[in-house]
This record gives sequence, C-alpha cells and structure tokens, in this order.
Amino acid sequence: MQARSALFDLYGDHLRPRGGAAPVAALVRLLAPLGIAAPAVRTAVSRMVRQGWLQPVKLPEGPGYRLTAKASRRLDEAAARIYRTERLGWDGRFDLIIITLPLDRAERGRLAADLSFLGYGALDAGTWLSPRPASEIDALLTDSGIRYERFTAEHFAGAGGAAALVRRAWDLEDLGRKYAEFVSAQQPIVRLGPEAPDEAAYAARFRLVHAWRTFLFQDPQLPPALLPERWTGTTAATFFDRHAGRLRPAADRFVDTCLQELS
Repeated sequence: MQARSALFDLYGDHLRPRGGAAPVAALVRLLAPLGIAAPAVRTAVSRMVRQGWLQPVKLPEGPGYRLTAKASRRLDEAAARIYRTERLGWDGRFDLIIITLPLDRAERGRLAADLSFLGYGALDAGTWLSPRPASEIDALLTDSGIRYERFTAEHFAGAGGAAALVRRAWDLEDLGRKYAEFVSAQQPIVRLGPEAPDEAAYAARFRLVHAWRTFLFQDPQLPPALLPERWTGTTAATFFDRHAGRLRPAADRFVDTCLQELS
C-alpha cells in the first residue's frame, strides 16, 4: 500500500467527516497499523501539498494539514461511489467526449486515469463515453488545457445496441473476474470476531476500503440495463457493505482514540 493512496483513504474515510484536518503526528500514528513508516508519510504529504490536495495549517496539537476544496470535492464524489449512495438510473443516452490528445505520454496517462475515475470508458484513445455526465468533466479538461468536444449520444439503429457499445469501452468479463478475486482475497482479512482489538478492526477495514476503492478507476457503475445477468459486482458490493459496516464502530473508536491522545 503506497503512502499517498493511503492518505487519500485516511482523509476520505476518516478525517473528512471529522473536519478534514489532522496534525502530522496523527497521520503517522493512523498509518502505522498499515505498515507505512513515518518518513514515507511525510514525503507523501509534501507531494500532496505540491499537487494541491492538502494545505498546511496550524492546529492546537501542532503543525497539520487540511484538505483543499478540490480534494474535498473529489473525496465526496468518491465516497458517494464507494458506498453507492446514489441511485443509478439511466435515460438511454451517453455523454460522448472527443479529445485532442496531448503530445506528452505521461500527460496522456494522467488524463486517461482521470477520465476513468470519473466513470468514462474509451472507445479509442481520443473518444470516451459515460452513461451519465460527470459534473467536473468540463473543468478537468479545461484546466488540463485539452481541446475537446462533447455530445449527447443515443442509440438509434445498428447491431448490438447500447450494450455492445459498453462492451467496447469496458472489459466487463475481466472486471467481473476482479470482483470475484476481491471477495476471495478479502474474506480472510475481514474475518474478525467482536473480541478483536479496535486497531486490528481498523486495519482490516482500511485494507478492505483501500482494495474496494481501486474499482473507482475500473468500474463506471453502469446501470443494470447495461450489465450482464448475475453481475458479480453486485455480489462484491453486498460483501463490501456488510463488512465495512460491521467493522466501522471499532475502526471509529480507534481513530477517535488516536486523535484524542494527540490533542
């Protein structure tokens, strides 16, 4: 687990609901159960400050870092998708984006990752679509200096229909396998009884959420009409919800204890 991605998880799942700021000592303490050392935490924090995700603040407990407005928006959107708080309807139309690709390879990679995170799939390198428009897509492309055009597309005629278009943009068979692997890998990790220490429950839940969060870059959460029957993603979501909820009280107690000890 990389320190930077763990910090996103920590702020998004635990610190955002508690005001979005924490002293450096708390960040180090809360990532220690994941095997992340203090130097790695501090290096990752500095990188996130440079990238505009965190900003330094003076807290009563000492120097700390607060989420920026950009980070808060991104984490709120991620939380809605992680915990499936939005009802996913579909009006039969796609948000279609045609972009002029940047010349720099690394920049193209970052752009593809951002578009995937927002729920867009690629028909080819310059053509992306989603069953629902992302609210921040225009800002993302404009801020990145990308030339683009957006269209609303609806299937009218031809072979295969909308479901066939979806299978071109996303490898649902591979995604289904990854969901099954997620459940198989996480079962031994979350198998904790009520007598387990709060720190152990916190670490198990953290790893569960961290693994689940990777699907934000892989699964656009397609509406049921566009998914295969007996979709393994639904089974995996039920598994995640059950264990994330079961481990939450103990994880919250551990976080609160750590923050209180450092106050």
